[in-house]
Amino acid sequence: MSTYREIRQLIPAQATSDGDGVKIRRIAGFNDARFSPFLMVDELKSDQRADYVGGFPPHPHRGIETLTYMLQGHFQHRDHMGNVGELRSGGAQWMAAGRGVIHSEMPIMENGDLHGFQIWLNQPAKDKMIEAKYHDFQPETITEHRETTLGLLRLIAGSIMADGKEVQGPLTHTGVPATVADWQANPGNQVMLETPKHYNMMLYAYKGSIKVGKRVLMQGEMALLSQGEAVELFAQDTSGVLIFMGQPINEPVVHYGPFVMNSVQEIEQAIQDYNNGVFETY
Repeated sequence: MSTYREIRQLIPAQATSDGDGVKIRRIAGFNDARFSPFLMVDELKSDQRADYVGGFPPHPHRGIETLTYMLQGHFQHRDHMGNVGELRSGGAQWMAAGRGVIHSEMPIMENGDLHGFQIWLNQPAKDKMIEAKYHDFQPETITEHRETTLGLLRLIAGSIMADGKEVQGPLTHTGVPATVADWQANPGNQVMLETPKHYNMMLYAYKGSIKVGKRVLMQGEMALLSQGEAVELFAQDTSGVLIFMGQPINEPVVHYGPFVMNSVQEIEQAIQDYNNGVFETY
């Protein structure tokens, strides 16, 4: 008999800003092993141009992967390697910073609603100094699984077993096995997900509320789930939930701004390399 996961902790997103004053709601788990391999989730949501027009001007990263998923909006990615990509409504983009990347994410939209997410994933020590990589996934390439009783499940990264059917997303080359999915449900929709027992699992409700076992996850909350082989989700109303699942990285995490390494010495080296222009030579 399968062991079912339950909500162990609910964490509310905190309002803050980043980039050039872009308003976001953030949940950070750099020092929480239950988040691993994920590090942070930012939700960008506004219907006011002033809240996002400044975007994210050029800035560095080392030691992480970023996965940006846009529900509504239009941004452009540029990096020092010459990559240029557009992030449209329903699409995603992935970047593995490795040893170093300098990139920008700037809005192309002049007005209208913005709603999206940037997810940070840790890179294992063996990958923190590899060459940086980038790939974008246009809306039509995101895997969609739709059923009357389930609603819509969009798979962005990894794979998942939903009601006995395996669904595979377009992004399969993260540093460690990880799944990121978006469940968009109507009232009364439900789904049973099979999960590798040793993986960590989290849920973030960006709309409505869902029931997991005996507890309810409300909009703006992250749920950290117990270990288990399956989980049942029930939508209490019109809901949107991001599903995170992955193989934990059991290594030290030292975080300073855009750099995530395994030691203070490695952080100091990253700062020195960036200040000395080394990132631009990669």
